[in-house]
Amino acid sequence: MPDGLSFGQGLLTLYCANKAYSSWSLRAWLALSLTGVPFGQVVIPLGEEDSDEVVRAHSPSGRLPALRHGDLLVWESLAIFEYIAEAFPKSGLWPRDTMARAHARSICAEMHAGFPAIRRELPFDMRADDGPQEVSAAAEAEIDRIGEIWRDCRRRFAGDAIFLFGAPTLADAMFAPVAIRFHTYGIELDPAAAAYTRTIWTWPEVQQWRNAAMKEPWVKEEFEL
Repeated sequence: MPDGLSFGQGLLTLYCANKAYSSWSLRAWLALSLTGVPFGQVVIPLGEEDSDEVVRAHSPSGRLPALRHGDLLVWESLAIFEYIAEAFPKSGLWPRDTMARAHARSICAEMHAGFPAIRRELPFDMRADDGPQEVSAAAEAEIDRIGEIWRDCRRRFAGDAIFLFGAPTLADAMFAPVAIRFHTYGIELDPAAAAYTRTIWTWPEVQQWRNAAMKEPWVKEEFEL
């Protein structure tokens, strides 16, 4: 990825946490990648002695990701999604059809706010490949709900394409980390959900992120499986 490009309001820079562990940073990075616009990125490793101080220098919430575009600062993944969709309207980050676009926003908000059992029991680790894992009934119910979302989107909006709304959108960026969890934990899925999981895992942008994660020198036991 190029170091960035001065245009409009200036340099576009994404501040990320560790690529191995930060599912929210991955979402924002995928969203920016979908624009095709060059951007800079700065990885701030978590769990270091000065991590909190460094993060707060770039994000008022003390959390990552955060996006700087010239003098403008945007934090929180959904806000970053909406900002870049407005800044680059020709990128097609949301579906063009009104009904599909509203549906995409709804499922992104559901993913953003929900699924606590999956987050708790299947922590994100891009470098992991531990095979099948047992999950609680609560997590199983959430996995079923995600499979339902994916099947419904593809049936209604995808046609013969492999992403949720045909071409890749912000909805795919939002659900990519949970699909990666299903892959790394070997979660048993119905054929349609399994196919979409393979789509995400083999997505070139996801593999680019994974390759960078594999090269990171930081290993934090609290984040490991």
